[in-house]
Amino acid sequence: MMGTTTERKVMRRRIYISIILALLLVSIFIFSVNAGYSKIPFVDVVKTLFGQGSAQDTLIISQFRLPRIVIAVMVGAGLAVSGAILQAVSQNSLADPGILGINNGAGLAVMLYISYFPSTLDVPVMFMPLIGFTGAILTAFIVYGLSYSRKEGLLPNRLVLTGVAVSAAVAALMTLLTIRLDPENYQVVAEWIAGNIWASSWQYVFALLPWLVVLGTVAAFKVKTLDILGFGDQVATGLGVKTEKEKVILLVVAVALAAACVSVSGGIAFIGLIGPHIARRLVGSGHRWVLPISALIGALLLLVADTIGRLIVQPSEIFAGIVVAVIGAPYFLYLLAKAK
Repeated sequence: MMGTTTERKVMRRRIYISIILALLLVSIFIFSVNAGYSKIPFVDVVKTLFGQGSAQDTLIISQFRLPRIVIAVMVGAGLAVSGAILQAVSQNSLADPGILGINNGAGLAVMLYISYFPSTLDVPVMFMPLIGFTGAILTAFIVYGLSYSRKEGLLPNRLVLTGVAVSAAVAALMTLLTIRLDPENYQVVAEWIAGNIWASSWQYVFALLPWLVVLGTVAAFKVKTLDILGFGDQVATGLGVKTEKEKVILLVVAVALAAACVSVSGGIAFIGLIGPHIARRLVGSGHRWVLPISALIGALLLLVADTIGRLIVQPSEIFAGIVVAVIGAPYFLYLLAKAK
């Protein structure tokens, strides 16, 4: 009886947290629509969202601000879920798509891609997540291979160190290749590296959406496997889980999520680190709740960062990746010191 009462309290708390985070996200979403150089009264924002706004307000909101806001929400959610999966697979709380070099791997592939294909063409835009995935998966398997031991399996500490080293090497290669770009493409690449949400049109939203839906569904079906992997390889094997096979599948899902997101948003790090950590503090370690709460927190973090970046130095802006790094870097150092 006592156990049932406690479980109900925990469940209610998780539901309340979910509702609060969702309401916060909706509130910031509405506020962010009006965050910019051209101010639009709140009433006019609401009218425009329901299709009753003026032609000018409709143009500003529906064609310029809404796509960027939606992408920020989608990317934040995708990166946070990717980070949660990577942390479970590697059994390392410091794992993050950016720290492990996955973001830079995707960025290198995207950089080469946009150097040879005009970004205004519909077909190339739809292929950008796939191109990013190609670079990210190659980087991920390099990091995984260098961190794997035949005797001990995947070594969590080596994974982070290897990821940082590979990420630095890929970043150096990207910097070297930018020298050969023309001024227009150089500007795009420079903004990508800094973490600018530059893909501010609906075609990028539609390019990213299928990846999030499919990969998010796969992740949802793997929540029990993620929980079991958290007990260690020996326990997981004893419970009948094919650990190496499942790790590869989950690794591909996490890498694909991160690659698809950064291919349209730029090199944004730390969302995959912070989101899952906060989620586990709020709802515990069960991935049935960690994944959706991480998604909400990641979406909220990136949307807030992008909104702050657009408000601080108007009419210019600070890229969302820089704002996130200001918060995420100290948090990473804190976790690193705590882990040590």
